[in-house]
Amino acid sequence: MSRKYKFHNPEGLYFVIFAVVYWIDVFTREEYFSLLTESLNYCRKNKGMEIYAWCIMPSHVHLIFRAKDNNPSVLLKELKTYTSKQLQKAIAEHNQESRKEWMLWLMERAGLKNSNIKHRQFWQQHNKPIELWSPTVIDQKIDYIHNNPVEAGFVSEPEHWKYSSAIDFSGGKGVLEIDIT
Repeated sequence: MSRKYKFHNPEGLYFVIFAVVYWIDVFTREEYFSLLTESLNYCRKNKGMEIYAWCIMPSHVHLIFRAKDNNPSVLLKELKTYTSKQLQKAIAEHNQESRKEWMLWLMERAGLKNSNIKHRQFWQQHNKPIELWSPTVIDQKIDYIHNNPVEAGFVSEPEHWKYSSAIDFSGGKGVLEIDIT
């Protein structure tokens, strides 16, 4: 893996993207969004994750964060490990999930290709962390994150996407508290 995509500065502010294996559109149900936002909120309140901007898309997550304890890679790994288990369980137990067998089969297939995985793999392993070093770059990444649902055609205005900090940046209150607006 390139040195470009590592958490080199433990005190840094980072932009990350993490995606579901095979870019599966998992986040299509309120229950799945809620599991992820509740986990992010837990990390924020109990594990020292400072969240500055975020957006959950159907197959991936955008996040700008800093780790108060100077452990961004550990913090992100713990978040992904926990949510992987919780989301797989929710999918498996969801009686009306029409794509259940297909999604779990793909996750199992991804897990078989990875010697670090015992059963199924939910998240792709890479996060492509990019340290944000200037206000201009931070603003560019925030705009990119917030415009993702607009570019995908889901909404016409960034603040109309429920699972994004764009609501907070436009004066409203989103489903997940952020640290700086």
